[in-house]
Amino acid sequence: MDIKRAKKETVDPTYSWIGPNEKPLKGNYRVNITQTGKLMVKDFPETLSGLYTCTFSYKIIKAQTQAEKTVKQRYEFMMFAYREPDYSYQMAVRYTTKSCVGSYNDLFLRVLKKVLDNLISDLSCRVVESTYKCHFVKLPKHGLVNELFIAFQVNPFAPQWKSACQNAADCEEITNHNILQARDRIAEFFRRQAYVFYHNPDKIVPAMHFVDHSFEMARMDSCRPGFGKSEGLHSNCATCCVVCSPGTFSPDADVTCQTCASARAYGAKLCPQT
Repeated sequence: MDIKRAKKETVDPTYSWIGPNEKPLKGNYRVNITQTGKLMVKDFPETLSGLYTCTFSYKIIKAQTQAEKTVKQRYEFMMFAYREPDYSYQMAVRYTTKSCVGSYNDLFLRVLKKVLDNLISDLSCRVVESTYKCHFVKLPKHGLVNELFIAFQVNPFAPQWKSACQNAADCEEITNHNILQARDRIAEFFRRQAYVFYHNPDKIVPAMHFVDHSFEMARMDSCRPGFGKSEGLHSNCATCCVVCSPGTFSPDADVTCQTCASARAYGAKLCPQT
């Protein structure tokens, strides 16, 4: 607001707020206007996004004559609902295999996915989009070796994942905490495999084993439907998922809002057909 005015003495200040629907805001279970004019909104929903206007009135009094003059100032603010992005992890790992031909490679992938799912099931996380490709790799002093290049994604949305939210209005803090734990467990799982295989002097080399230093991962952010990232429009919160403005929409777990001239409201999840 007016920083200079805020540092000065103010006589008989009054405040009134107008919301995006151009109606005066009044205190309720969600909206609170303090005695000093601060507007506080609890669990800010996307439908409350838009232009807010504050009219600030105060008096100037001449001490000698007690003459009063009322001054009014108007301030406008654009307010947007936002959420933290949902985290997921794209992971990749390599295993040696006896041959690139054979159903046992498919079986190995299914078993590996099941093991990882069991490892993180209590966190309401799961492994999805698991795939592999088989390549032959030339290793120094070892000739050609067949290897499975495995890729998969880990996200915090296993069936019944909402039960982990414990009725919280914003669940990102819980799901993101869970996915970070899942990330660490999986990383430790592969670290231990490498340690056991490469540091056991009595090891028996299996046909399929973990390739040391092959584990890689990268965090991927996504936004809930009706939200998206826009560094140009919201540079002060470039990593936030901000509600899609009128004229845009986001139908799925994407990271940007798409253009849609017929989307008239904030937080549109669909593009209405005109």
